[in-house]
Amino acid sequence: MGSIIRTAANNVGASGVFSSSAFNNASLNSVTSLPTAVDGKMKLILSTTASGNTTRSFTSGIDSTYKTYVFKFINIHPATDDVSFQFQGSTQGASSTDGDYANNITSTHFAAYHDEADSSPGLGYEAGRDLAQSSSFQTLAGRVGADADQSLSGELWLFNPSSTTYVKHFMSNLHSSYYSDYAFNQFAAGYFNTTSAINAIRFKYSSGNIDAGTIALYGIA
Repeated sequence: MGSIIRTAANNVGASGVFSSSAFNNASLNSVTSLPTAVDGKMKLILSTTASGNTTRSFTSGIDSTYKTYVFKFINIHPATDDVSFQFQGSTQGASSTDGDYANNITSTHFAAYHDEADSSPGLGYEAGRDLAQSSSFQTLAGRVGADADQSLSGELWLFNPSSTTYVKHFMSNLHSSYYSDYAFNQFAAGYFNTTSAINAIRFKYSSGNIDAGTIALYGIA
């Protein structure tokens, strides 16, 4: 052990860094810098802020660059009380029109809730918010309140939307202020039943405008 310690000590500089002669692997000696770790890193692609808009759409930035995309919702406030926040996808990208957001979706939806009066907590499947091979908009959060201090926040994950082999899976986790003063945590998951690339996403409320709020799109390397 003594000889190993002395050999190592002879290859340590005054600053405490090992010299290249301390290593016998020639490929390691030739390394001049280490690559930056990028796997799992979230990169902001773009964001949009609503102000009395009927819809908010992302018609660029969703392509084969990333296999996973995440939408972040921050205080999405409806102009109308007791409405559902919804989304759909298009395969037409920047040229998408209203009728292009009509891909068939099969999905599931459940929610946990608790009211301010501490009288009616619950957890249950929301059969009225799932879809079965339907081209309707998918509900991510239902019955959102429009009081001045009410809104929703959360995220939607979209997986490998550029694949031309598989259907396009998604899942969401949103928390909303229910119109009758409940904390409502709502979960949706499903897939776009298409092998065409999904390259545009639209968000809206079931009625009225998106009065305020920010939606940000991220890609994960």
